[in-house]
Amino acid sequence: MAANGNGRVSIGNGGTGRNGLPKIQTEKRANGICIDDSTPPVNAQTIDELHSLQKKKSAPTTPLKGIQGPFVALSEEERHKQQLQSISASLASLTRETGPKVVKGDPARPSETPRLVSQHHQQQHHLISPTISVSDSSLKFTHVLYNLSPAELYEQAIQYEKGSFITSSGALATLSGAKTGRSPKDKRVVRDETTEDDLWWGKGSPNIEMDEHTFMVNRERAVDYLNSLDKVFVNDQFLNWDPEHRIKVRIVSARAYHSLFMHNMCIRPTPEELENFGTPDFTIYNAGQFPCNRYTHYMTSSTSIDLNLGRREMVILGTQYAGEMKKGLFSVMHYLMPKRQILSLHSGCNMGKDGDVALFFGLSGTGKTTLSTDHNRYLIGDDEHCWSDNGVSNIEGGCYAKCIDLSREKEPDIWNAIKFGTVLENVVFDEHTREVDFSDKSVTENTRAAYPIEYIPNAKIPCVATHPKNVILLACDAFGVLPPVSKLSLAQTMYHFISGYTALVAGTEDGIKEPTATFSACFGAAFIMLHPTKYAAMLAAKMQQHGATGWLVNTGWSGGRYGSGSRIKLAYTRKIIDAIHSGSLLEANFKKTEVFGLEIPTEVEGVPSEILEPMNTWADKKAYKETLLKLAGLFKNNFEGFVAHKIGKDDKLTDEILAAGPIF
Repeated sequence: MAANGNGRVSIGNGGTGRNGLPKIQTEKRANGICIDDSTPPVNAQTIDELHSLQKKKSAPTTPLKGIQGPFVALSEEERHKQQLQSISASLASLTRETGPKVVKGDPARPSETPRLVSQHHQQQHHLISPTISVSDSSLKFTHVLYNLSPAELYEQAIQYEKGSFITSSGALATLSGAKTGRSPKDKRVVRDETTEDDLWWGKGSPNIEMDEHTFMVNRERAVDYLNSLDKVFVNDQFLNWDPEHRIKVRIVSARAYHSLFMHNMCIRPTPEELENFGTPDFTIYNAGQFPCNRYTHYMTSSTSIDLNLGRREMVILGTQYAGEMKKGLFSVMHYLMPKRQILSLHSGCNMGKDGDVALFFGLSGTGKTTLSTDHNRYLIGDDEHCWSDNGVSNIEGGCYAKCIDLSREKEPDIWNAIKFGTVLENVVFDEHTREVDFSDKSVTENTRAAYPIEYIPNAKIPCVATHPKNVILLACDAFGVLPPVSKLSLAQTMYHFISGYTALVAGTEDGIKEPTATFSACFGAAFIMLHPTKYAAMLAAKMQQHGATGWLVNTGWSGGRYGSGSRIKLAYTRKIIDAIHSGSLLEANFKKTEVFGLEIPTEVEGVPSEILEPMNTWADKKAYKETLLKLAGLFKNNFEGFVAHKIGKDDKLTDEILAAGPIF
C-alpha cells in the first residue's frame, strides 16, 4: 500500500511487528512530511482569549432618537449611551427623579459585560439616582439583555429557568407556571378622560375598569420588581406589517421564555430599523412571577393585567402565561387602529395566486386556522389583522397554534414549524428522547406553539395583501340547523359578525352532552375595546367600498343535532371554501331559508346537494323546526344587549341590522 504526497507507506517487507502482524515502515522524503494536514497554531495565549475569538461582534443595534436615515455616523459609545438612556427611562419609577442604572450584558459573564456608562455621562443625563434618597436599589446596576437572538435566549432559558428543555425537534419546551391560559376576569383598563367616552363599558363588555392611581400602584410594583433583578430582557419590536401604520412596542420581562415568545410573535426589526427605533409607542412591563397586592383597590386575585391607554403602558403581575402579552397588545390595536379609521380584526387571512383575498372569522373549534391554512393559497396571517385604505395587513410576526392532539398527518405545516426557535408551552415529553407527546394533557389542554410566520412555507412576506373579496364567518353549529353555506347581505353580515356565534358541546352530570350556544361579539369579544357595533359598521363600510361578499359557513352538524346527526365532512367544507375563492359560488342559484332568511345555493361542485338544505337531512322534521326556533330564540336574546346602541346619525342602520336577524 502506498501513500499519496511526500512519503510512502509499505507493508510486509520489514519483518514481523507486534502480535505477529506485518511491520509497517514509513519512508520519509527529505523535502516534506507524509500527508501534511497540520494547521498553524491558534492565535490565542489563554483559554479566555480563545473563547473570545469564538464570537464576533454583531452590527450595531441601538435605538436612536431624532436621527434621519440608518447610516448616520455615530460612535459605538454614543449609540450605547443612547440605548441605555432609553431603557432606563422605560424602567424609571415615577416617584423617583430618575431611572435605574442600567448596563448591557449578562451579569453571569462579566467578560461579556461592556464597560459602564461614565460617571460624567450619568450626571449629564440623570442616569444615577439622586443623592437625597439613596436606596439599595439605586446602588445596584440592572443588567439589560437587549433583543437577544433565539440561540442566546435558549442558553438563558436552559441555564436559569427550571422547566426549560430542548425537545427532539429542536423547539424550546417551557412552563408558564400556575396559569396555563389567559385570566380575563383579572384584566383591567384605566377609565379616565381618554377612555371614558370611547370605550365599551358595562354589561357584556370585556373592559373592567380601574383608576389611574391603582394602575400607578401596580406599575410601581412591577417596575420595582424588575429593577430588583440582576437582569431583565428588553425586546424592541413592531406590530402591523403595513409600514404606514406600524406600532413600536417595547417588552420588558424577567424570563427568557417571555422574550423568545415575543421575539416570535411580534415583527422582528432589521439592525437598521432598530438603530432608528427611538421611543416606543407602547411598553409592556411583564412582572408575571410577582403577584399584585390583594389589598390594592380593584384587585380580586393575585393576578392583574392592567392596560393604561393614556400612558400607552401595560403591566402584568401574577401570571406567567405568555399569551397575556400577545392578546394585551391585540386589545391595544383594537383601540389605536379604529382611531385611524383602520379596522382591527380577530381573523385569519389568505390570498390566492391571482391576488384574491379572503378573511376568516370564527371562534375556537370552528376551523379558522385549518381553513385559512391552504396549500394552494398564500397565508397572510392566522389570527390578527388590520384592514386599512392600503388593504389587509397582519398585526403579528408569528403564529400561536394549539398543540393538543397535533399530528403530522392532520396539520403538517404546524408540525413542521415546531423546530429550533419555536416556543412550546406546557407540553409533555419523553424524559430520555425528549419526543413530545401532543396528546398528553397532564399540564393543561391548552398546550401551544409560538413560531415566526416564516416557518410556514406558503406565508407571504411581508404579510400584506390587497382588499378582501370574501368575508367568511365560520360557525360550528352543534344544533345542526344552519346550512353548510349561505350568502349574506351586508346587513346580515353585520348581524352575524356582531353575534359571533358557535355552539360548544359541554358535558352534563349524567353524561349526556348538550350543545351550548356561545356568542362572542365580533368573533373576539375578549379583546375588543369599542362597542361591537362600531367595528361592524366599519366592516360593512369597507365591504361595500371594495365589493366584498359575506358568507356564513357551518362546519358543525348536519342531519340532526350533536348526538343524532353527524359532523359535516371537512372535505365538503373545503370544496365550499374553494367555490367561494374561485368565485363560482357567486354564480350559483340561491333560495331563501325560513326563520333566518339565509340565501343557500342549490348546488356546489363536489358537495352532495341534499346536505345544502338542512331540513332535507333531518329525518324528524318536527324536531328540526323546534331546534331551529330554539336557536333563533338564542340569537334574539343575545342580540338584545346591542339594540340600545344606535349606529350612525339615525336609527336606519340599527333597524336594518335587526331586520337581518331571525324572524319568527
